[in-house]
Amino acid sequence: MLYLIPTPIGNREDITERARRLLGEVDLVLAEDTRTSRPLLQHYGIETPLRAYHAHNEHALVEQLVTELKNGSDYALITDAGTPGISDPGFLLVRACREAGIEVSCLPGPAAFVPALAASGIPCDRFHFEGFLPHKKGRQTRLTYLAELPNTFVLYESPHRIAKLLGQLEEHCGPDRQACVAREISKKFEEITTAPLAELRADYTARGKVKGEIVVVVAGK
Repeated sequence: MLYLIPTPIGNREDITERARRLLGEVDLVLAEDTRTSRPLLQHYGIETPLRAYHAHNEHALVEQLVTELKNGSDYALITDAGTPGISDPGFLLVRACREAGIEVSCLPGPAAFVPALAASGIPCDRFHFEGFLPHKKGRQTRLTYLAELPNTFVLYESPHRIAKLLGQLEEHCGPDRQACVAREISKKFEEITTAPLAELRADYTARGKVKGEIVVVVAGK
């Protein structure tokens, strides 16, 4: 059995009781970065062995992991924060397990775009999740496509590129399009700001360096 177990995106109290129990019961925890996950598990008193599983080794490990799971092992897959497979490693292993007849169970839990979308005040009955945009090739094409969508869309961005992204969104969507920047979700300095793109771009340009992973929610055309 493979368990996909969401981990807190900020506040460590956000983990579920079931997640803590399963992380302690499985044979092995596959972690995106053991340096990040080991302190997290230690915080909960969990001593299950860890093995690195990330974007740079997942292709090489999938076959071996499927063999081990078919032989009766129970593994948990976690990422640095949030739900595995959502802009994080996980898809390749899940697909391989499904093809091999291995049961896969995904626990409900944290995903950064959900609280950002819900708290933004921007329509969320229908939305498009884009995740991270390409850094170079294909970026302008995606921005052009997103700007024409009738529904809200959601992006992830790193803090050192947020001002650039907001400028590009303003260029493609117009300065008056409503958007929301959510930063440090569930942490002490959580900040969720909804305003026209021009205001958000000016704000984050003036700030310079900021910290924390960022979710950007943009209203549809």
